[in-house]
Parts: sequence; structure tokens; C-alpha cells
Amino acid sequence: MMKLNFTLLFLFYVCFGFAQNAAPDYRHNLDKRITVSIQRQPLGSVLEQIGKAGDFYFSYIGKLIRQDSIVSLNVQSKPVRDILDQLFDGKVDYREFREHIVLRYAANRFTIEPENIISAEDLYTISGFVVDLRTGKRVKQASVYEKRLLQSGLTDENGYFRLRFKGNYNEVILTASKENYRDTSLIFLADLKIRPEGYSDNDDEFMKRVGNAIESSGISRFFISSRQRVQSLNIPDFFANTPFQASLTPGLSSHGMMSSQVINKFSLNVIGGYTAGVNGFEMGGMFNISKGDVNKAQIAGGFNAIGGSVNGVQIGGLLNDVRSGMNGVQVAGAVNRVQRSMTGVQIGGVLNLVADSVRGTQIAGAVNIGTKKTDGLQVAGAVNIAAKGFRGTQIGLLNYARDMDGLQIGLFNVSSRNDGVSIGLINLVQHGYHKISLSSNELINTNAAFKMGNANLYNILFAGKNFSDTARMETAGLGFGHDFIFSNRFSIATEATSQYIYLGNWDYANFLNRFQANVQVQLVKGLTVFAGLVYSVYTSEAPVGSSAGGYKQQVYPDRRHDFTGDVKGWWGFNFGITLF
Repeated sequence: MMKLNFTLLFLFYVCFGFAQNAAPDYRHNLDKRITVSIQRQPLGSVLEQIGKAGDFYFSYIGKLIRQDSIVSLNVQSKPVRDILDQLFDGKVDYREFREHIVLRYAANRFTIEPENIISAEDLYTISGFVVDLRTGKRVKQASVYEKRLLQSGLTDENGYFRLRFKGNYNEVILTASKENYRDTSLIFLADLKIRPEGYSDNDDEFMKRVGNAIESSGISRFFISSRQRVQSLNIPDFFANTPFQASLTPGLSSHGMMSSQVINKFSLNVIGGYTAGVNGFEMGGMFNISKGDVNKAQIAGGFNAIGGSVNGVQIGGLLNDVRSGMNGVQVAGAVNRVQRSMTGVQIGGVLNLVADSVRGTQIAGAVNIGTKKTDGLQVAGAVNIAAKGFRGTQIGLLNYARDMDGLQIGLFNVSSRNDGVSIGLINLVQHGYHKISLSSNELINTNAAFKMGNANLYNILFAGKNFSDTARMETAGLGFGHDFIFSNRFSIATEATSQYIYLGNWDYANFLNRFQANVQVQLVKGLTVFAGLVYSVYTSEAPVGSSAGGYKQQVYPDRRHDFTGDVKGWWGFNFGITLF
């Protein structure tokens, strides 16, 4: 019995141990000890084997590391950090992010040389220089910052910096960063306790790299100083969270030069502000510029420029420029622009532009553009464009959809393939109807019509003339039709047309509306014959005999239906051929 209990207890501890190790711990990948033996293999393959041995991944820009370089490596229980120093000869900097080790080219090294330290009540001042270790020269435009206290500065032309901290501190940790240099930190001790707020280094922190796409845009470069752009280049992957920030302009902020590295729950910008992101509410008198994501709500009197995504409501007096995706409601007095996909509602006074897929509603005073698949509703005062597939409804003067499966309502409707319905004066479908019909009926012996669209709905532009010495008539009009297709050779076309009848003068308005059903039989490809019954409704105030000489004096036949004195109806016929 004791043996059985011991066995069960042992199995419990074994299983408990496996359960504890089931979720990998990625927090100290650089300190893991790895054993590998590799002979003459490409560098890319060597990094892959090291990552597999340590249960993590490497991330890097390919052009900075020559993956085809042939290397040999033989190490026994050596930290990953030391292995990377051996592989790259100390010219690459390493940073951990979850299951990834991010490699960054940093061939140079520098150090912080303090010059003067002042510690007083509620005041701590540090000044000094940043110096290149190899050349001994002082380094200009290096960022020197205390990431817990959100204080920073740039070195001047002589490599000099000076930072002041207000509060009670027992230590200050300064970090120097610059492109192509490895980061270095220096700890300064004091007698008072420090209680930093707003910085967290947890794995779940928003620490992903955000590009400088929004910083390099023309409108942002105008409002962001060169010192702020250099700061962002020097420390691209440090971000902190605070509950509140206020700015007069991007350079005059409650977070100073660190404003572009801080994500705020509430942000108030009197003229404009420049932050890392918003996770709550932001308002700008003129503009808001954010490097990262915006969640919940953002309002600006002029424009919002966002390097990441927007999830929530975004309102700009003139412009909203989002360099990633949009999920929510976006309203601009002039232009909404989204570089990736958009889900939700866009309302633009002039233009809505989405460089990826659209799922939702676009309403614009002039133009809506979706450059990839679009699902939903587009309403524009002038032009709607769905550059690829479209499902939904387009309403505008000109509607274009490459592959259309829905409804188009406009003066001109254009598509490549159309499985839906287009209602307009001109419906052009590249892979649809382009038919010419020649016909004759009980009134006019020669008619020519051009049909365009598809079988679901095609529109008709036509003209005709009755050649006669005593009963001439000229006519022109338009109409719509639908084909009921029963086989490749047999179909029935139902059409409704409206036309003007010219009888030698313009004294009276003469309109003829016709409703016809034609049986169509395809003889050979490109040639179809048709015939059918027609019911006509003629409306005119012209008295009999008022037509010009040589023109027909009475349009309607003797056998007719008199709806009113001016409206007559009768049955007739129609027959002809269709080409193409």
C-alpha cells in the first residue's frame, strides 16, 4: 500500500512539473545556455538552429545580416548573448520581445561621461557628454533619457546633455541611444526614494515596433521638429503608458521630448500634439499626430495623422490619415485615407480612400475609392471606385467595379465582370453585353439599337426612321431589358422603352412607351433572330393632321384603347436580328 502511495505521489509531482513547463518562458532568451556544433553553414541556417535549440525566434532586417555568409560554431552551454557577440563580433545589438530576439545593426559603441551632478531637495540635475568609445569623439544628436520618469534630451553639437528631474529619487538610470550604436546605461544614486509612475516593463506591454511612416509624411514633417524625429529614430522600441498628457504644440508637452514614446488614456492638445498612441480619448484644437494605434475616440479641428491603426471613432475637421487599418467610424470634412483595410463607416466631405479592402459604408461628397475587395455601400456625389471585387450597392454619377456582384445606380456604370444589376444611362460591362439589334415594327420600318449590360439588366439606346413618301417618322429613345435564358440558343427578352416621335415640327411633344417580349433564337454564335408582341402607349396633344407634309398624320392605329383624349394604347409586333 505504501509503495502504491509513493508511486502515485511521484507521478503527481512529475505531471505537475510538466504542467508548469508547458508554457514556454521567453523573458530571458538572451541568458539561455545553448550547446551547438555547426560546421560551415550559412549564417541564416545557424541562427535558425540556435533559435530551435533555445525555443525562440530571431527577427532582423535581411539586408543588415548576410545570411549566405558561411560560419562554423562550436559552443558548450554558452549564453545566447555571448554566442551572438561571437558570431557578429559585437556589431549587432540584441533586444528581447516575447518569443523573439530582435537583431539590430549597431557597429559602434559609446558611453555616458557625467560632468556635473546636483542633488537637492526635490531636484536632481545631471549633465555630461556622450562619447564614442573607439574614436573618443563626442557624439551629437544622441538621445539620453530616463525611461521610468519619461525625461529625455538630445546631445548638442558637442555631445553635451543636461537633464533635470523634479521629485524624490534614490536612483536615476540614464540610457543613451542612437542609430548604429549599442545602447548604454549608467546608474546615478541619491539619498532619497524614487516612486516612478507611468512606465511598465511587462511582457504584455505594448512594445511592438512602429514605423516612421507617419513621421516621414509631408504634413507630419511640417509640424514635427527634426529633434523629435531624431529622438524617435534613436529609441524606436521604447514605449510607456500614462493616464494623461497635455500639449500646446508637439514640442511643448507635459512629457517634453518623450511625448512620442508615451501612450495616453486621455490626451489634450491645445494646438497639436505628437504621441505614441491613444488608448482612450484625444482631442486636438488643430491636429493630433500618433506614431502607433488609437483606440476609442480621437477628435481634431484640422487633421489626425496616425502611424498605426484606429479602433473606435475618429473625427477630423479636414483630414484623417491612417497608415494602418481602421475599424469603427471615420468622419472628415474633406479627406479620409486608410492605408490598409477598413471596417465600419467612412464619411468624407470630398474623398474616402482605402488602399486595401473595405467592409462597411463609404459616403463622400465627391469620390469613394476602395483599391481591393469592397463589401457594403458606396455613396458619392460623383465617383465610386471598387478596384477589385465588389458586393453591395454603389450610388453615384459614375460607378466602377472590377468584379461586380450587387447593385449599381448611376448615370454611368462600368465593370469588368458583372453578376449583379446596373441601372443607368450607360452600363459598360467588359465581359457583358455589347449587342447591336436591327428591327422593324408596326410603326417604324427601320430601327437600330445598342444594348449594353448583362442578362440581369441591360440598357438600350436606339434610333429609328420610317422610310415612306407619305408617312415619315423619326424617333430616338432609351430603355431597359432582362433576358430569361433557357439554353445557349433559346431565350426570351422582356424590354421597356420610351422614345420621342418627330413628325416634322416641334410644336407638340409626342412620346411612345413600348412594352415587348421577344422570343430569341441563336442561329450561330454572334447572330440571333427575334420576334414578339408589343403593347404601345402613345401620349400627344397634337391633333390629327398637324404633322408636317410627308409625315404620318395619325400615329396610332384605328384599333386602339383610348385611355384619355391624349393617351392611346394598342397591340403591335416587333422582329429583327441581333449581332454579337
